[in-house]
Amino acid sequence: MSGDTVLDQGRQKAYRPLPDEQRRIALEAFLAAYARGDWFLAHELLEPAWMGTADPTERALHSGLIKLAAAGVHASRGNPAGVAKNLSGARLRLASALDSGEKPRTGVLDWPPACALDLAGLLAAIDRQLTTSPGPGFAPPPIALRS
Repeated sequence: MSGDTVLDQGRQKAYRPLPDEQRRIALEAFLAAYARGDWFLAHELLEPAWMGTADPTERALHSGLIKLAAAGVHASRGNPAGVAKNLSGARLRLASALDSGEKPRTGVLDWPPACALDLAGLLAAIDRQLTTSPGPGFAPPPIALRS
């Protein structure tokens, strides 16, 4: 990490530190917008949290969720190539978040402590979607939470 950038998947990316509580609020706002199908807003709400942490696992989680929302934006614009590209990118990053870090992973990533995301289930849903061509009414898979 140097100055206002951080190494993220082998590339220097913006780093603008954001306190844990503000990142948690951003994630919760993302999840609410995503659940409503407001893909563009969801993407925009989570970007500060992605740029606000230097933790590689958290960055992978946020960037994967952002890519998932971007797939929804492309779906709403009728761009199946954009959907497929963003679903693939989301899958790569979310799998990285699930598999990285020192904590044992059980298929549910607990971050922040107030929120648990079922990444294994989400990855399976993305895999199913990647095997079909998005048609009218396509939407990215729901994000399951566990309390």
